[in-house]
Amino acid sequence: MVQRPGVPTAPELVLETARGSTEMSPGRTYHVGRDPLCEICLDDPRVSWHHAILRPEGDHWTVEDEHSTNGTWADGHRVQEWSVGPGSELRFGSAEDGPRAVLVGRAAARAAEPRPSGVWRPSLTGTFRQPTNIRPLAARTAVRIGRAPENDLVIDELIVSRLHAELRALADGTYEIADLGSHNGTYLNGARVDRAARVAEGDIVGVGHSAFCLVGDQLQEYVDTGSVSLDVQDLTVAVDRGRKVLMDGVSFPVGANCLLAVVGPSGAGKSTLLGALTGLRPADSGTVLYDGRDLYRDYAELRSRIGLVPQDDILHAQLTVRRALVYAAELRFPQDTAKAEREARVDEVIRELGLVQRADQPIHSLSGGQRKRVSVALELLTKPSLLFLDEPTSGLDPGMDRSVMHMLRGLADDGRTVIVVTHSVLSLDVCDRLLFLAPGGRVAYFGPPDEALAFFGFEEWPEAFEAFENQQDRDWAGEYRGSPVHRRYVDVTGRMPRVAGDADRVAGAVAQPPPKAQSWGSQLSTLIRRYAAVLSTDRTFLVIMVVLPFVMGAMARALAGSELTPETALNALFILCNGGVLTGAANAVRELVKERVIYQRERAVGLSRSAYLMSKVVVLGTITVVQAVVLTLVGLAGVKLNAPDGKGVLMPPLIEITLVVALLSFAAMMLGLLISALVRKEEVTMPLLVLLVMVNIVFCGTLLKLSGVPVIEQLAWFVPSRWAMGAMAGTIDLGAIVPGKLTQDPLFDHEAGVWLANVAKLVALAALYGVLVARLLRRYEPAVMRKQPRR
Repeated sequence: MVQRPGVPTAPELVLETARGSTEMSPGRTYHVGRDPLCEICLDDPRVSWHHAILRPEGDHWTVEDEHSTNGTWADGHRVQEWSVGPGSELRFGSAEDGPRAVLVGRAAARAAEPRPSGVWRPSLTGTFRQPTNIRPLAARTAVRIGRAPENDLVIDELIVSRLHAELRALADGTYEIADLGSHNGTYLNGARVDRAARVAEGDIVGVGHSAFCLVGDQLQEYVDTGSVSLDVQDLTVAVDRGRKVLMDGVSFPVGANCLLAVVGPSGAGKSTLLGALTGLRPADSGTVLYDGRDLYRDYAELRSRIGLVPQDDILHAQLTVRRALVYAAELRFPQDTAKAEREARVDEVIRELGLVQRADQPIHSLSGGQRKRVSVALELLTKPSLLFLDEPTSGLDPGMDRSVMHMLRGLADDGRTVIVVTHSVLSLDVCDRLLFLAPGGRVAYFGPPDEALAFFGFEEWPEAFEAFENQQDRDWAGEYRGSPVHRRYVDVTGRMPRVAGDADRVAGAVAQPPPKAQSWGSQLSTLIRRYAAVLSTDRTFLVIMVVLPFVMGAMARALAGSELTPETALNALFILCNGGVLTGAANAVRELVKERVIYQRERAVGLSRSAYLMSKVVVLGTITVVQAVVLTLVGLAGVKLNAPDGKGVLMPPLIEITLVVALLSFAAMMLGLLISALVRKEEVTMPLLVLLVMVNIVFCGTLLKLSGVPVIEQLAWFVPSRWAMGAMAGTIDLGAIVPGKLTQDPLFDHEAGVWLANVAKLVALAALYGVLVARLLRRYEPAVMRKQPRR
C-alpha cells in the first residue's frame, strides 16, 4: 500500500508482543493470526488462523477483526474495526488473558530499549509501559523529592518522608541521588542508597511506589499504581543438601488485578511457594518477576509493595480494631508523619474493608471472618500492590468462607494482584486463576478454576484430592505440561521472556535488611505503649499480677512471724526467694511465644529486634520490680530481722533484701522470656514454668549443700535463686541466726565483697538471658533476614 503525495502518513510504530517486536511501516499491511505466514504470528489456540489486520489509514492505524472465532479487543473494547496508535493495547482471543500486543511509537520504542535498565520488557509491564510524568532537568541543579508540598517532586504517599531524597547535578554533567535521611529508604536499581550514589542513564531510582529514570536531560517518572503482574519462572526449592525437593520447576504467570488461588494436598509445597513468591524464603533457583523486575535482586525496594496475611491473626486481639491499626501505622509510616495523617489512613482502610461498625470493638469479640478483615486492613495501610494470604478461610464456616473470598475478589478488582493459599474449594469460582500443586511441589494445573475438574477428569473436588493421595506415582505435572491447557495459559499468555542466569543471581544475591520507618527510640516508645495497652486489657494477667505478690508475701509473713529466729528465718527467706522467682517467671513465660506470628510479620517490614525485646523488658520489668517490692514489704515490713547490730552489709536490711528480691524477680523474668523464646507452642510454657520454679527451689542453697559439691555447685551458678539466697542470707548473717552445715555457705557471709558479688551475678545472669533471647528471636525471622548481620 503506497501513500499518495500530500496525504498525511500514518506514523511508524512498533508492535510489541511476548514473542518480540515488529516494526510497522505505513507502507504495508500486517496480518495477525496463527498462520506462520502472518507478519505477526501468535501460537495460541484461541487465536484464529487469520485473526486480524493492522493497516494504515491516512494519518493513523486501524485494527480490523477478520471475523475471528474468539474476537479482538482494543483498549479494553471488543472491536470489529478500531483506530489505534501509540499506547494502544490489543488482545486477541480473550479480553482478560489473550495474547497481548502494545503499540508504541518507533522513536519512543528505540528510546525505551536501553531503559529502564533493570526491567525486562517494559512494554509488557503495568508500571513501565509509559512514563507517568516527564520533567526536564536542564535548568535545575537539584531536584528535591518528598511528601512535603515544597519539594520539586511531590509524592503523596505516607511511606515517603517529607524530605526524602535529592537528585543533584554534578560538575561533570552527571547526576547523583542522595537520601535525605528518609525512613523507608531511597533505592538505586533495587539497592538502598546509604548517602549518595551516581545515577547513570537507564538506572532506576525508587522512592515509595514511584520510580525515576534518567533519559537524556529528562527525568521520567513511573508510578506503581497496583496493576502489576507476577511472572514465576522455574522456581525450585530443596532441603537436606538437595536430597529432598519441596518445589520443582514451578512456573506460571499472574496478570494484573488477578485473584489467584493456590490449592493442593498436604505436602504439595504451598507454604514453600508462598515463601518464595514473597521473597521471605527465596527459591534456590528460578526467578520471580515483579512487573518486569527481578524480585530477589530488587527485594530491598520491592518488599514494601508486598503484603502478607499469615494464617494466624497478626494483631493483638485485646485491642480495638482502630487502636490496633493506629499502633501498626505508627510502626510502618515515617516518623515525620503527622498523627492526623496516620489516623486518616487508618479510617480509609477501615471504610474500605467494611469495618466502620466494628472499629471500636475489641478484635477478640469479632467473628473469624471479621478478624481476617482486620488482618488484611493492617497490610493495606501501606497500599501494597501484591497481597498474599495464607489459609485466610481456615476454621471458618461456609458462609464466612465465601464472604472472605468475595472480599479478596473486591480487593483485586480495586487494583491489586491477590494470591491466596487455601485448602477450601468452596469459592474458587470467584478467582481468575487456579494453581493446583501436586505432591513434590509440581504444577498439576494452572488455568481458570471452572476448567480444572474437567481437566483432571472428575466431577467433584473430593474425588480429585483423593486421587492425588492414592495415585502418588502418577506424573500429574508431566500430563499438564503436555496438555493444550498448559500451552494456552502458561506458554503463550504474554509472559516475560525467560531470564538467564537465575540460579547464579539468586545464589549470589544478599538481601538488605528492611528499612525502619521509625528510629529505634520511636519504635520502642510505640511498642511500650502498645504492650502496656495490651496487658491492661488482659484481666487474667491483671488478677495474677495483683494477687500473686500479696499471697506469697503473706506466706512469708506467716512463717517469719514478728522476728526472724532460728525456727523462722530460713523458711521466710526461702519463701521470698521462690516467690520472687515465681512472680518474675510467670509474668514472662508466655509473652514471646504467643506473639510469634505478630513478631515475624512486623520484623519482616522493619521492626527492630532489640526494640521489640526492650519493650518487653521495660514493661514486664517495671511490673516485676513493683511486685517484688510488694512481696518483700508484705512479708518482712515490721519484722525484726536480727541483722548484726541491726544493719545490713551496705544499707538497712529491709532495703537490701527488697533490692535482692527485685533483682531476683527481674532475672527470673528474663529466664521466663528465654523459655518463651525457646518453645514453639504456648501450651508447653506452663509445665516449663513449674520446672523452672522447682529447679530454683532445689538450687537456692537451703535444701541441699551446694558449696564444694562438684558439678552440682557449677550447675547452681546458672540459677538466679542461688545468688539471691546468698545475698539475702548475707544481709542478716543467716549463718549466725541458724547455725548448721547448710548455712555455713561462703556465699552467705556477712561481708560487703561477698554481697556485692552475689548481686553482680544476678545482674550478669539477667544480661546473659537477654542476649540468649535476642539470639533465639533470630530463629523466627524470615529466612532472607537471617542472612543479614545481627542488629
